[in-house]
Amino acid sequence: MGKGRLRNRIIFGSLFSAMTIIVAFISISKAREPGLKLSPIADSSVQPAIKENNQSAQQEADVLKMPYYTRWRTFSKEDGLPSDKAFCVRADGERVWVGTDNGLALYEGGKWRAYATQDGLPHRAVLSLDVSPHTGDLWVGTMGGLARLSAGRFDVFSQASSGLSNDFIHDVACDPDSDVIWVATAMGLSRLDLRSGEWSIFTEQNTPMHEPWTYSVAVENGLVYVGAWGGGILEYNTKAGRWREYRDPDKEMEIDLLPDDGPVHDVTAGIDYVNGILWQASYFGLARYDGRQWRTYFTDDSGLANNFINFVRAKGRIAWLCTDKGLSSTDGDNWVTYRRLDNAKGELLLYQQSNLLHRRVTPNAIAHNFVLGVDFQGDKIWIATEKGVSYGEW
Repeated sequence: MGKGRLRNRIIFGSLFSAMTIIVAFISISKAREPGLKLSPIADSSVQPAIKENNQSAQQEADVLKMPYYTRWRTFSKEDGLPSDKAFCVRADGERVWVGTDNGLALYEGGKWRAYATQDGLPHRAVLSLDVSPHTGDLWVGTMGGLARLSAGRFDVFSQASSGLSNDFIHDVACDPDSDVIWVATAMGLSRLDLRSGEWSIFTEQNTPMHEPWTYSVAVENGLVYVGAWGGGILEYNTKAGRWREYRDPDKEMEIDLLPDDGPVHDVTAGIDYVNGILWQASYFGLARYDGRQWRTYFTDDSGLANNFINFVRAKGRIAWLCTDKGLSSTDGDNWVTYRRLDNAKGELLLYQQSNLLHRRVTPNAIAHNFVLGVDFQGDKIWIATEKGVSYGEW
């Protein structure tokens, strides 16, 4: 690559990174909006929201098959986190990793341990985490490069020292079927073959990518899905070496004119692909694709906490949505939404499509309604929020 072209890539990468930081700060500012002003009911009580009949009884039975959590515990800087602002969380057996705006944290044996730039992190802001199923190594995406934590030591990969396309890492994913690491950056998608040490870069020059600002990446069964800012979703078939593009057909940036016609929006904030189901999170709603049909979801026609979705993670048939006004889960028809009330108690809402069936108030709640990450540790759920990390139990 010529020096002029490399210089332009670095300049554009810096501009994209700056834009991302602005978006992040706008998102964080939204988290400081006043709390939800909802009238709580008696602790641990359940309030039916519809009249009983055969249809409603069946709806309730369907919703109650959804997993939901009623007991929450929160950790903050006072408990050992390097910061209350948590961007991501990843469970690894008995260990839980958390990325914050001031370093990496490990929860193990009931205690927290923090890792900083002095320990080898390339940057203090940790945006994404994944654990290799083959080696057990932790891969860390930061605002200043990629790192691998192996045997207690950080190995750093940067644009200057490796084939990484840009140092601003939005997402990192370990291929479950091969020794390959996929990295979504502010200047395209990067792939590292751990066996050969070879890097590959995918941008608008060799893919259908509208522009090289990639936000999210998910891998399963030889298919790689990439969430792009302004470019919808890209699918890469690793065996055939072919790309496919999914865009919002109506091309409207403000609203979704035609529901269920494709991705909900061309600005993709996050994606996940599990058991053949693709989930797209955007700042304008949610989309689900089963390989045949698209379905789109919004706050006014579902139990989604809000259309502004920061992150999505699927576990089996259920997707978990991290929004700026709470946490939601859905199987496509049934919904469970969690919110924190002004009195620090929790609100649990059960929906069948857009019909509210039950509302429950719990003695404790998630740390904050601005949720940025979620993962699972056995029967426990962990969430990263603007004001700490919480885990929930049945």
